[in-house]
Amino acid sequence: MKLWAGRFHKELDSKVNDFNSSISFDSRMAEEDLEGSIAHAAMLGECGVIQKDEAEKIRGGLTGILADFKSGTLSIDPQAEDIHTFVEGELTARLGDAGKRLHTARSRNDQVAVDLRLHLKKQCAGLKNQLNGLIRVLCKKALEHSGDVMPGYTHMQRAQPITFGHHLMAYAEMFLRDASRLEDAVKRMDFCPLGSCALAGTTYPIDRERTASLLGFSGPTQNSLDGVSDRDFCLELASCISIAMVHLSRFSEEIVLWCSWEFKFIELDDAFSTGSSIMPQKKNPDIAELVRGKSGRAIGDMTTLFAMMKGLPLAYNKDLQEDKEAIFDAVDTLKLCLTAFTPMIDTMKVLPKNMRAAAAKGFINATDCADYLVGKGMPFRTAYKITGELVAECIERGLTLETLPLEEYKKRSELFDKSVYDAISLERCVNGRKVLGGPAPKNVEFQANRVLKLLEGTEDD
Repeated sequence: MKLWAGRFHKELDSKVNDFNSSISFDSRMAEEDLEGSIAHAAMLGECGVIQKDEAEKIRGGLTGILADFKSGTLSIDPQAEDIHTFVEGELTARLGDAGKRLHTARSRNDQVAVDLRLHLKKQCAGLKNQLNGLIRVLCKKALEHSGDVMPGYTHMQRAQPITFGHHLMAYAEMFLRDASRLEDAVKRMDFCPLGSCALAGTTYPIDRERTASLLGFSGPTQNSLDGVSDRDFCLELASCISIAMVHLSRFSEEIVLWCSWEFKFIELDDAFSTGSSIMPQKKNPDIAELVRGKSGRAIGDMTTLFAMMKGLPLAYNKDLQEDKEAIFDAVDTLKLCLTAFTPMIDTMKVLPKNMRAAAAKGFINATDCADYLVGKGMPFRTAYKITGELVAECIERGLTLETLPLEEYKKRSELFDKSVYDAISLERCVNGRKVLGGPAPKNVEFQANRVLKLLEGTEDD
C-alpha cells in the first residue's frame, strides 16, 4: 500500500512506479530510518502525543526490525516505493494499528532529510579515518626519505632541489585540509529536521529538541521550510569529496610519471600493478590511473547536485530524490579510491639514486649559485644574469655547474672561488633551505612528526 493512498482511485502505473521508486538506493539508509523512527516514537510517547505504552510497543517493534535487518533475517522488499514505506509496512504487519501511529507528526519530507543527515555523518567519519590512514603512510614514508634529494618542478621542468620526503608532505598537507573540510561539513550537517513535517511543522505538541538529542544532533533545524528542502550539506560534502579526489588525481599523475622509465623514481609493488595482454614487459600503474579517472566521476556527482538544486523553489520537490544517488556515489568513489591508493603508496619502492641523478642534470642549483654571489655583495639581478650565462655555457659544452672549471667562473666574476662548488652541491642546497616549510631534512622530520602527533590529538593548539 502506498503511504499516500486515499486521494487516488487508481493504482500507479507499473512503469511510473518503477520510475518513481527510490528503494533501490534509499534502502542504504535502512538503519538510519529505523533509528530516526525509534527516536520519533520515544518523543511522541514522552510528549503525550500517543500513549506511552503504544510508544514503547512501537519502539520494540522497530528495534526488532532493526535487529532482524542487521542479522540478515529480514530482506528489504524491492517492490516497496521507498525505505520509509517498507519500514512502516513491516511495522504495521507486526503490530497492527499501533504501527500506523508511528507517522504522527511526521512527513516523509523531514524523514528522508533526517535519514540522509544521519547516514552522511557516519560516512564522513569513515572517510576522515581513511584520509588519516593515508596521511600516516605519507608521514612514515617522508621520515624514511627526509634526506633523499630529488628535483622539484615548475612547468614540469626541473626547478630546484627538494627531498622526496618534502614532496610527500605536500600531499599530507592537502589531505589534512580534506579531513578538516569533512569536519566542518559535519558541523553544518549536524541539525535535526524532524518536526518540520511536510513543510510547515505540526500542531501536535512535539519536542524537537528531544528528538534531536536522542539522535545525537547538535540541535533542531530552525525553519521548517529550510528543514525539508535544505541540501546544502550534500552540496558541501560533494565539494569536499571533489577536492579530495582532485588531490588524489594530482598525486596519481605523479605516480604515473614516476613509474615510467623516463623518470623511474619509484616502483609499485606487484600487488598494486597490472600487466599487458600482449606486451610481456609492461607493468602498468592502473590503480593510479583509475583514481585519476574517477576524480572526474566525483566532480560529475557534485555538478549533478548543484544543477539539481539551482532552480528549486521552496519547499520539497521530487527533484530532491536525485540527491541520494549522486552523493552516495561520490562517497563510495572516494572510499574505494582511498582503499586502494593508501596501500599502494605504503608498499611502493622508492629509488633515491635515480632521483639524485635526475637532480644533478637539471641545473637546479642555479639559484644557489646566484645566491652565492649575493652573499658576497653582488645585487641579485646581476648575479642572476651571470649565473644564466654560466648555465648557457654549460649546456653548450655538455657540462654542469659542478663540473664547470673554476677559471670559467672567474671570467664572469672575481667573486667566485673554489668555495662555489660546496655552495652549489645538491645536499648543501637542500640542507640550507631551513626556512619554515622548506625542504631541509630536519624540517621534513619536524613536519612529519608534528602531523603524526596532530592525528593522535596531542598537537598543541
